[in-house]
Amino acid sequence: MTDASPRFRSVLDGFPAYQPGRTPVSSDGKTHKLSSNESPHPPLPSVVDVITEAARSVNRYPDNGAEGLIQAIADKFGVPTQHVAVGCGSVGVAQQLFEAIGEPGAEVIYAWRSFEAYPILSDLAAADSVRVPLRGETHDLAAMAAAITPRTRLILVCNPNNPTGTVVHADELEAFLGQVPANCLVVLDEAYREYVRDEAVPDGIDLYRDRPNVAVLRTFSKAYGLAGLRTGFMIAHEPVVAAVRMTMLPFSVNSLAQAAAVASLAAEDELFERVELTVKERTRVREALIADGWAVPLTEANFVWVRLGEHTMDFAAACFDAGIAVRPFAGEGARVSIGDAEANDAFLAIARAFPHRSPAG
Repeated sequence: MTDASPRFRSVLDGFPAYQPGRTPVSSDGKTHKLSSNESPHPPLPSVVDVITEAARSVNRYPDNGAEGLIQAIADKFGVPTQHVAVGCGSVGVAQQLFEAIGEPGAEVIYAWRSFEAYPILSDLAAADSVRVPLRGETHDLAAMAAAITPRTRLILVCNPNNPTGTVVHADELEAFLGQVPANCLVVLDEAYREYVRDEAVPDGIDLYRDRPNVAVLRTFSKAYGLAGLRTGFMIAHEPVVAAVRMTMLPFSVNSLAQAAAVASLAAEDELFERVELTVKERTRVREALIADGWAVPLTEANFVWVRLGEHTMDFAAACFDAGIAVRPFAGEGARVSIGDAEANDAFLAIARAFPHRSPAG
């Protein structure tokens, strides 16, 4: 017998596992978590009632095919059920997609910085990441198009982009799609679509309809306020959906999540009143930051991006010491979720007192 340890994949050596947003602590009990882009509003009472009723049956496995939820999504967006796949949050569906396309030699293109799960999913799928730097805090689609090679299997466009909140418009996105080979899949990650108010930003579901190599990711975690139930979906043409369904972990969308998502779709009018409150607070927070001397890009998501460079971690620490958690990216900046008015005011007070402002550029 030897002392050798169990063997694991070499990619795990020094692997940067996904880090969720921190939960703040405070001596006076007043804390504000602005680090995870969650909705500040609890589920609607009608949705809570549905969750409560569904809890009576958790001794049974959920519907593995999520037929009721898929039908509700298909009805809302006017697409065939064969064009809908669901998973454990949109990142869960993305993982299924990476598993379907990933193998040694395959390339995945995405902007950087963008959603921090992309490199993790790419590495785990044995694909090679091609990171294209942002230009003006948003996607450089011309550079992304130039990066396409015969090895490119997947291109991710996060719109609005996480963590900067910036967007690409219909004309530039359509021109980009026209340059992508038909055998390369473009995924429009639209986790924050419901917060978009810029009419020049395209709805990815309109773009997918006559483009077999375009898929759209959406989630119930943000605007729908169901982050704790982890439900996301993809709309794409049948071959893409079929591949993603093959890589789905059985029963990965639980019965409470399915019931709550269906109920939330039925209560959209009331839910979107809450979304509008967040959009108004987003405008107020950004304008206040700009008035205080910060450079904050126009955002169409439920967060703002504050570029801080070398001062990023000091800023995050100052917030945390005051009971406010933000999402820092060392050496770059901080993403700050829009909370309720009290949370936003507490954050603005810290930002106003911080001695350093966004670096030029």
